[in-house]
Order: sequence, then structure tokens, then C-alpha cells
Amino acid sequence: MKLVKWLLLIVLAVVAVKQWQHNQEVSLGPGVKVAQAPVQKPISQAVPFEFEDYQITPLANFSLQAKVLGREDYNIDRESELSPTDLALGWQKMSDESVLAEIDITQTRRWYYWRVEQFPIPRHDIETQSANMHLIPADSQVANVLKKVKKGQIIALEGQLIQAKAADGWSWRSSMTRDDTGAHACEVVYVTSLSVIE
Repeated sequence: MKLVKWLLLIVLAVVAVKQWQHNQEVSLGPGVKVAQAPVQKPISQAVPFEFEDYQITPLANFSLQAKVLGREDYNIDRESELSPTDLALGWQKMSDESVLAEIDITQTRRWYYWRVEQFPIPRHDIETQSANMHLIPADSQVANVLKKVKKGQIIALEGQLIQAKAADGWSWRSSMTRDDTGAHACEVVYVTSLSVIE
């Protein structure tokens, strides 16, 4: 019985250490770290494909560099079968830590929220230079990189904005613009390449 308790304590300690490491924020200092907005290119003839028992239809090719404003991992909702992690990402003014220091950012239930006492930049810039993205790793290599991504880092990713459908009628469709807010404004990204730049 004592052995079981010790093993349980060891497992809990390992989980706690991993969670602590996972939550460590990277600071890169003030200044815009990503000057360019995400790049989206239309697909002339989208070819649906099967992935994890879902039909995936590419809607646009998509690439970006961005600062990680937050991350939230999921494992019990329907969407987590495809997307284990949401990243709140920022570019242009929303990649500047002197701006971000004035913005309280949180994520929950697949939503990204921000709050300010006073606007450090115009509201429109906050809304259009940041987004919550539901990331679907295309393979184990992307999944392994995604597991290690930390708040504050600069990442680069490539893939497609997609719509996912299941045989039971469930579907999940990406936003197709960075200008929208509220429900259905998040990007659903099938990620074929992911790297941490700094």
C-alpha cells in the first residue's frame, strides 16, 4: 500500500513539474517582434481528405509568424479530438511586450479574452492584430513542437485554414478573416509546419 502511495506522489510531482515548466513565460523585451500580419492565400480547387475520422476540407493556405500571448490545452471537448491546444497569437503592435503589459489576456472554453484599464493602442488594433487559433497538428512532429510552445515565444507556422466534418453531422469551420470578433472568429488551422523562432 505504501508503494502505491509513493508511486502516486511521484506521478503527481512529475505532472506538477511539467505543468510549471509549461506555464513559464518567455520575455523578449519591448518592441514589435513580428512586423507582418498572417498571410492567407486562396485554394483554387480544395481536395477534402480524411484525418482522425474526420473529413478535412482546406479553405485557404495560411502562414504566420506571431508572438504567443497565451495557450490553453484541452482534452475533454469534442474539438480536442482534433485540436489539443489553442494559442492566442499576436503580431505587429500585439507582439510588443510594452503594449501587452497593459492588456490582461485569458483563454477559456476555446475563447480568447482581453481586458484593459486604458487602451495602450486603439481597440481595432488589438482586435485585428491578435487572434485565438485552434491548432490541429498534421503529424507527430508538429504535435511534439506544439507541446513545448510557451507563452511569450515567437513561433512560425504553415498550414491551411480548414473545415472539419464528422459522419454524425458535427462540423467546425475556420474564420476566414482577421477582422472579425466574437463567436466563430477563431481560426481552425491544420498545421503542417511549426517552429519556435525565439
